[in-house]
Amino acid sequence: MAESVFETVKQSITVREAAQMYGIEVNRSGMACCPFHDDKNPSMKLNEEYFYCFGCGATGDVIDFTARLYNLSPKEAAEKLAQDFGLAYDSQAPPRRRHVRQKSEAQKFKEDRDHAFRVLADYFHLLRKWETDYTPKTPEENPHPRFMEQSRKRTMWLSAGFFLENSPEEQKLWIAEHQSEIAKLERRVKFMADKTTNRERLQEITAGIEQGIKELFESEKYMRYLSVMSKFHRYSVNNTMLIYMQRPDATLVAGFLSD
Repeated sequence: MAESVFETVKQSITVREAAQMYGIEVNRSGMACCPFHDDKNPSMKLNEEYFYCFGCGATGDVIDFTARLYNLSPKEAAEKLAQDFGLAYDSQAPPRRRHVRQKSEAQKFKEDRDHAFRVLADYFHLLRKWETDYTPKTPEENPHPRFMEQSRKRTMWLSAGFFLENSPEEQKLWIAEHQSEIAKLERRVKFMADKTTNRERLQEITAGIEQGIKELFESEKYMRYLSVMSKFHRYSVNNTMLIYMQRPDATLVAGFLSD
């Protein structure tokens, strides 16, 4: 059975087809970034029968490629390929198995480094916003807590910025030493993303009321109201004066008899 599945896979699937099936981008020349080391430029050559990396020296056929990619034995790799490509062997359907691709140390480190930098960058942009929004306008104004936080944390950001320029070993050490702090900053950024303070909410409410009042006084309906009230006021004054002139004793004012 084992020999049968090996032969079925090798005769039916090329290395390039397997690589593309498992999410690796292969260019027209058959070159791809090697998944077995931290490869920034395509250094792996793939053709129908074999692969070879000019960077780390990894080589083999389609079964070797899949076995190394998912940390499987040759038989498990062959069975996975047969299953994923829908191949039958020995008149039996391939077994159903779930395989989890094992990441290389270089890939794990790159993910950790990119994650740390992303968290620091997000937090830095948050601090810059707080610096702009909460800097005291006068020396007498009490500093806002967010302004104080951005003042305290800026030193950490400056020191963190240098770790990208260091060697991979120094970067690993920096990340290991600051894992707890990075996790706290990530939670902080997520928590503050859409959260407003009481002062900010009050400012939003006040701004809304002011805008509503402004729109009311500038509205056409309010202009008509002022016009009507102005006419009524002039009529009322004129009517009162006429009554006063006709009845000096002021016993009748605006159509009412006095007792």
